[in-house]
Order: sequence, then C-alpha cells, then structure tokens
Amino acid sequence: MDRPAPPETLVLTTASADLDRAAALLRAGELVAFPTETVYGLGADARNGRAVARIYEAKGRPSFNPLIVHVAAPDDARRHVQWTDAADRLARAFWPGPLTLVLPLRPGHGISELVTAGLDTLAVRVPAHPAARALLHAFGGPLAAPSANPSGRISPTTAQHVLAGLAGRIAAVIDDGPCPVGVESTIVGLAGEAPELLRPGGLAAEAIEKVLATPLRRPETSDTVTAPGQLNSHYAPRARVRLNATSAEPGEVLLGFGPMACDLNLSPSADLEEAAANLFGHLHRLDATGKPIAVAPIPDHGLGHAINDRLRRAAAPRP
Repeated sequence: MDRPAPPETLVLTTASADLDRAAALLRAGELVAFPTETVYGLGADARNGRAVARIYEAKGRPSFNPLIVHVAAPDDARRHVQWTDAADRLARAFWPGPLTLVLPLRPGHGISELVTAGLDTLAVRVPAHPAARALLHAFGGPLAAPSANPSGRISPTTAQHVLAGLAGRIAAVIDDGPCPVGVESTIVGLAGEAPELLRPGGLAAEAIEKVLATPLRRPETSDTVTAPGQLNSHYAPRARVRLNATSAEPGEVLLGFGPMACDLNLSPSADLEEAAANLFGHLHRLDATGKPIAVAPIPDHGLGHAINDRLRRAAAPRP
C-alpha cells in the first residue's frame, strides 16, 4: 500500500524549537527541505532506505541518479568514505562550503544503497549555511539531500520555490530566505588515479586546482551517471531556453548579463558571483511568464563555468 503524502507541508523557522521539530521529523523518516549556501536541499536520513526512497518519490527522480550526503564535520565524512590526502587538503581549504567530494565507500559505512544508486562511491559535503549546520547538529547524523524541487526542474533558492514544486509531498521546509551562492556545489571525484571535475558549481575549479597543485581532469561526456547533477537535461524551466542570445526574438523574454536591455538581468555590472546567486531565482520568475527564455552569453571562466553548465542542461532536449 502506498504511503499517503503529508497533508500539509509545515513552514518552519530557524528557531531552536523549530530545528528540533525538523530533526524529529527526519528521525521519523520524513522529508524536510532546508537551506544551504548553494540551493535548498531535500533532506532524509541517509541511513534509512525507506526515507531515501521517499526523496526519489517526492521529486520524481530516477533511481540511477545518486544523492549527495551532507554531514556536520569532516570527521563525520570519514566514517563513511575512504579518506585520502587530497580529500584532506580540500576539506581543510573549503569545508564548510560549496564543495562535494566523491570518494570510495568504506566498509561498514551505514549509508543506504539508494543514496549511492548502487555505486561504490559516495558524494559527501559539509555545508556552510548556519541553518543547515544547526539542523545537522540537531539531527546528529548524515542527511541525503538533493535539491528540493521536482526532478529536472529549476533548482530552488527560496522556501517559496520549494513549496511551489513540493508542497504536500514533504513534511516541512525550513525558511531562512534566499541562498547566497545560488548554484549547486562543485563536485570533485577522488576515487580514481587523478582528481576529476564531475560537476562545476559554486566553488571555482581554479581555486581547487591551486590547492591540489594539479589540473582537474575533465571526464569526457558519457551517458553513465557517476555523480549527482550529470543528467543532460536538468535544472530546466518548463519553457524553451535559447542560449547566447544578444536580443529577444518575438514572443521571448530575455535574461541578460552585463549592461544591456533585457527583462531580467543576472548582473548589470557583469559580476559572476551576483549572476550565480540570481540564476535560478530569475529563471523561476521568467518561467512564470510562460514565454520562451533567451539568455545572454555568460563568460566561461570562474563561476561562469557553473552558470553555463546549468544553462546548457536547462536548454538541452527534454527526455
């Protein structure tokens, strides 16, 4: 028999009593969305297979697409994965923060197989957002948490985005305003011979390469999913998206960058950090018009790599 969806999604604050309530819901196997510095995540106890299955059900997410596990501290990550010198250097430099590391699972890791989608590796990170950290401490364990939105759609950077896509499907959302980074974490694979950039994100690849003192390998495009966020069509509005547009065609709305006439501008001053923070929120607003979205060119360096990655997936043919 199917488990009924929660009749109402609670909207909680970051007050201690509300965080304790959220932690209790998680311990009971429920789903709770919470803010991170990147986007809002949809949390479930990563050790509870039934709870993790509810993430896939609520999002309509394909079960071959693995999830990121959020933990409170690097020592918690070491309980689940085989730690390396490269992982230690990156954790010291960038955790807490918008960096996910993919490492081999260690024996007795305790993580549900649904989290890893049958892979022998785990994607793990320590978020920097105060509400996420407070929730992790209140819960006292690892949280599997993909973005809190229907699978393949625009990622949520506010609690209102979460409710628009998942109200009635999840137990609660913790509202702490917009996410400051605005694009998902950078994912680095450390399970092979050389470190790999598996997904560009909120931490520039150049900063990672500086700490490692070696270039990140860029894997060739493949149909095989080895980390979250690698599906060809992802982060997509309902409307068609056209990239590298210098102006809008009839019937389109234009998402701009830098000084230009447009309907919404990611950053009039051409600041890539501002553009990343605005990306998903602006896409939500333009998608609400029901019109196709044209997007101005974005420089492909620093955070521009992550912005362009999300835009290419948003514009890709839909499955």
